[in-house]
Amino acid sequence: MIQAIVFFPLLGFFIAGLFGRVIGARASELVTTGLMLASAVLSWIVFIQTGFGPAGKTLVLGNWFSSGNLSVDWAFRVDTLTAVMLVVVNSVSSLVHLYSIGYMHEDPSRQRFFAYLSLFTFAMLMLVTSDNLVQMFFGWEGVGLASYLLIGFWYEKPTAVAAAMKAFIVNRVGDFGFAFGIFVVFALTGSVSYDAIFARIGDLSALKLHLLGIEWDTMTIICLLLFIGAMGKSAQFLLHTWLPDAMEGPTPVSALIHAATMVTAGVFMVARLSPLFEASPTALTVVMVVGATTAFFAATVGLVQNDIKRVIAYSTCSQLGYMFVALGSGAYGAGIFHLFTHAFFKALLFLGAGSVIHAMHHEQDIRKMGGLFRKIPLTGAMMAIGTLALTGFPFTAGFYSKDAIIEAAFASHSSAQSYAFLMLVLAAGMTSFYSWRLFFLTFLGKARWGQDAHHADDHHAHVQGDHDHGHGHAHEPHESPLVMTIPLILLGLGALVAGIVFAPAFIGEGYSEFWKGAIFTSEHNHILHEMHDVPEWVKQSPFIMMTGGFVLAWVFYIRKPDWPRQLAASQPMLYKFILNKWYFDELYEVIFVRTAKWLGRFLWKQGDGRVIDGMGPDGVSARVLDVTGWAVRLQTGYLYHYAFAMLIGLAGFMTWYMFGGAH
Repeated sequence: MIQAIVFFPLLGFFIAGLFGRVIGARASELVTTGLMLASAVLSWIVFIQTGFGPAGKTLVLGNWFSSGNLSVDWAFRVDTLTAVMLVVVNSVSSLVHLYSIGYMHEDPSRQRFFAYLSLFTFAMLMLVTSDNLVQMFFGWEGVGLASYLLIGFWYEKPTAVAAAMKAFIVNRVGDFGFAFGIFVVFALTGSVSYDAIFARIGDLSALKLHLLGIEWDTMTIICLLLFIGAMGKSAQFLLHTWLPDAMEGPTPVSALIHAATMVTAGVFMVARLSPLFEASPTALTVVMVVGATTAFFAATVGLVQNDIKRVIAYSTCSQLGYMFVALGSGAYGAGIFHLFTHAFFKALLFLGAGSVIHAMHHEQDIRKMGGLFRKIPLTGAMMAIGTLALTGFPFTAGFYSKDAIIEAAFASHSSAQSYAFLMLVLAAGMTSFYSWRLFFLTFLGKARWGQDAHHADDHHAHVQGDHDHGHGHAHEPHESPLVMTIPLILLGLGALVAGIVFAPAFIGEGYSEFWKGAIFTSEHNHILHEMHDVPEWVKQSPFIMMTGGFVLAWVFYIRKPDWPRQLAASQPMLYKFILNKWYFDELYEVIFVRTAKWLGRFLWKQGDGRVIDGMGPDGVSARVLDVTGWAVRLQTGYLYHYAFAMLIGLAGFMTWYMFGGAH
């Protein structure tokens, strides 16, 4: 069964990719979507059997390769953590495939698009089913490649190409740390298999590395190197800049990448390697600090974004920070639980945004919307459910997982406990504000679309239309077809009930029976018990912040719609600072991009052109030309010149014979 789950998407990729032009776009859509739906159904069966049945198993397909002391098997590790990720990846991917049939119906390259979607899913499945670090890295890089292809799917758009390159390059920075961590692990343990590495944790903890005259804790160095890879893939603070720009891809891609798959790879990796991180309190503290900083930073930027997809993208970045705080506090189950619930409501929000964009003829600026609820009520209702779940409204999916993380942060014994708790609570308030701001501006209030609704003050609006082919707004907004709304309804159901149904297993009394050792916690880690004993004000703080954010958004955008403009005008520096994403892109442009371009140009012109080519092939050819230029002068056509040259040669030969060659 596990082989079918993993290889069905690969089969769909080959069929659509190799034979798409032969069988046509419709057949490509149906084949890839059908195989993904089958994979999703089988994933739920494995999830129920593994999570609520006997312990998992490892299925070895065979030896992948051997090189010296390195032997890598091709194996599937099927435990509860794998089963959870299979459900998340395949459920969201299958619904994205189904949704894309309607959303991409006008695109002439649908075969290529569906092939890329299936390839992306296969790479992610290879990552989450891996039984060793090399196989995980294979899936890790496969996801990076497929994301590059999907983000830059509309390669005619320069912005899409630039966004794809940015995502690829920024992820390579993180991947370098991940690869280096794998090298260190193999050098110290002689293996890349999880079980073999975990068995050597005691020996690794006792080792010290001497570098630059400083003694370093080996386990901390390993974990931090691996975490750098997680920072890049999961868009954590400092390596986050690629995530918002990835919105240049089609909206279904945004849902697939940012809801349940690529960005959660880093969270999965830390949870999978929890035995290593449990042995390094310093590394866990770093994970917590980075996660808390990301949650706060992304929430601030989301407050002022006007592109509907970018608001949700920064929300994703912030929620990933929550997951890492949970991992850093040792509450690995809570982190994976939020990954699980987040997949439903964030995919719902992204696909709902796509439905809005579809209804608005590719408009993405929420300042040019308004009053859409009466035009697209089903999409509006599903977006409301997604917003409630994201903000942590009681009894929705986000309520159980998000509040659990905030409680775990408070109960943690980490030195960063107070900082993480404060950042998460503040981020909860800002999340509620910008989420309801998006909903109010899009669905409520007066209509700001249509020929009569454009105002002069909209000239500064930054619009990046999803595959904008010049469609205007002459037509009335309309509800999306069933093939797009059915995925919304299913995801909305998950956003409502996934928390209350699965909370006991993920973080409650059924924790041990559910995880069965798939996630490791040391004997000193009692966070799951302590987080339930925090003071009542801690438990109520997320609800208070959520309510405050909702009320503030209602006042600003329903009751007093002029206040936001007045507030921005009164604080221009702060507004521009947040609007420009803390100027990280500009800072990186100066420090890294321009420096890299200068260095590349210098090595090209001076190193390659002047030194290598000048002293190598170009220099040799120039000297040959000089010599032949002098030799050509002897070819005058006069007989006495040739006779003179022959006499000179004869004299030289006789001289050599008499004084040097007669011995």
